Order: sequence, then structure tokens, then C-alpha cells
Amino acid sequence: MTALPHVAAAADPKFKTPQDALKQGISAFVGGYYEIAHPALEAAAAANLFLGQYYLARLYADNTGSHTDHPKAYMLYQRISNDHSDVDPDDDSRAPFVAKSLTALAGYVRTGLKEIGLNPNPGLAEYYLRHSATFFNDEDAQFELAKIYLYGETEEINIAQGKHWLSTLSQKGHTGGQAVLALELSRGKILPRDPVRALSLIAIALENAPPSDRVWIEDIYQNIYCGAGSSTRKQATGLVADWRDRYGRKPVIRDRSGLGALNAEAVRTCQNGEPVAPVYRDAQHIDAPATSALPPPIGETKMFLKGGAGETPAGLAPAPMQKPGVTGGRDVATPDNGNPQER
Repeated sequence: MTALPHVAAAADPKFKTPQDALKQGISAFVGGYYEIAHPALEAAAAANLFLGQYYLARLYADNTGSHTDHPKAYMLYQRISNDHSDVDPDDDSRAPFVAKSLTALAGYVRTGLKEIGLNPNPGLAEYYLRHSATFFNDEDAQFELAKIYLYGETEEINIAQGKHWLSTLSQKGHTGGQAVLALELSRGKILPRDPVRALSLIAIALENAPPSDRVWIEDIYQNIYCGAGSSTRKQATGLVADWRDRYGRKPVIRDRSGLGALNAEAVRTCQNGEPVAPVYRDAQHIDAPATSALPPPIGETKMFLKGGAGETPAGLAPAPMQKPGVTGGRDVATPDNGNPQER
């Protein structure tokens, strides 16, 4: 068994209490001050504070920081997952953080870590994802499962389950799920081709996409928009007006720079030189047919995963997950609901 990272036996003396260290560490981490966050989170983790371990793992897993150490991140996520995977998903405030740990752990297990001799194990990764997705209802785990079931190796393909997760996520407002579903609606391979719904859904996804997902979602939007005729674009305008409130969800974006939002997006064009324009927000100024009565992208057919969250999966062949929506470029370790009380 891989050894867990060493932590000191006592909190750093410059912190009055481990709780003070935790508070300072989280505040500095959220603000992007990793040099301040690192010793504070180490002190909190050394005192066995749950959130100290969790945020220290996130700090080590961040490729943009100065303390990136994926083996340490993996071992901390593993510790959290091993110790807390059975917490009550409804009543225990640690649950969303455990779910994110399982999802992050699955990413490491799926690709492996050469530094510690961890070989890729797609079957175990899927098990972690299914536990996070079904037991903890973690949306990022559901998204990763959807991509595995739609684009994995032959042994992993399960179109019905992949469509189920994409439909569920899209109706919840998950921008990644909406973008991939829009892509499939435009392709017409695993779903009936529907250019209007495809353009409407990718427009909503792009409106609400967090910065970490924006580039690949813009790529899909550009392809769908440029392939759509004027009639399709007008119909999509009317549908977006209805779907925006029902299926849109603005992301929580923390500005670590203090400079506010800066618009540095390049102007995209189609092959014929036409600018890639947004679907208009003000639908009442567009002469579009009334399409708001159309149903959601996929009917709410009840399709469930085979086996419970505790079922041990069979070994699966490795299948690197690339576009659409590369996990490595997304922050899959940020719970949607607030900070738990220390246990």
C-alpha cells in the first residue's frame, strides 16, 4: 500500500490553534495566495482537521500553483476517500468534499502516477466515479461517467447510461453536460439529429460556462453555429429564451486577481469569414417562430446505472478521456455547497 504523506505531529507554533491555521489556510487558498496557504493548511492537516487535508490536497493538485505535487494530492484524496466514503450524503456536511475527493481520486487512478508506481486502473476509477455519482450525487462524477460510457473503450460503452447522465446534468444546468449533449444532437449519431435544440443548448452552456471549460465549449459552439442556417438560428433564439431560466445556471467565479472580469476573448469566425455571433438574449426583437413549447433535449426517461454504488467493477481497458471536456482542465474538486463544520 502506498504510504501516506508525512505530516507533523503538532500544529505550527505560529498559529494559535489548528482551527486558526485552517481558517487562514482556506482564506489564502481561495484568494490565490498559495505561499501563505501552504504552511497553514499543512498545520491544519497535521492536526487531522478534515478540511485541512482536503484543501491541502487541492493545493497540491493545482497545476497553476507553486506547490504542485500530484503524488501528495493523490495520497491525501485517498486518505479522505478511505476514511469518509460512507458518511451520510444528506446529513453530513463533509459529504460534498468527500464526493469531490472520490472524483479527483478517480482521475489519478484512471491515468496512473508514474512517480509512485501507480498503474492505470480504469475499472477502479469507474468504481470511484459511480460511488461519487450515485451515493453522493456529485455532478462532476456523473459527467465523467457520461463521457466514459459514450466514448470509452468497447468494454466501457453504455450509450443508454451515458445519455441518462447527459440528460440529467443538462436539466440541472451543468454546462459540460449541456455542451456534450448539444454536440451529440448536432452529430445525430447516438441521438436523433436536432440542429435547433443543439444550437439552443450549446448557447446556454456557453453563456454560463466557467473559465476552465470555456475554450472547449466555445469550440463546440463555433462548429454548431457555423453549420446552422438562418432559420435554425432564429428558431434557436426562441428556444433559448425559454430554456435560459429553466436550464441555465451561472457559475460561482472567485476573482483572485482583484482586477475584475477582463474580456480577452478572440473573435471567432466561420470558414466563410462570418463572425460567430451569440444567440441573442432579447428574443422579442427577433422574428422567430414560437418554439418554447418544445420539450427538453432528452425526455425524462428513467434509466439507472446497473449495480449499486458498492458493486466492485470488472477490470476495464484503459481509455484516455480527451475532448469533449478534458477533466485535467477542470476544477472538479470544488463542492457546490458551503463549508462544513469540523468533525
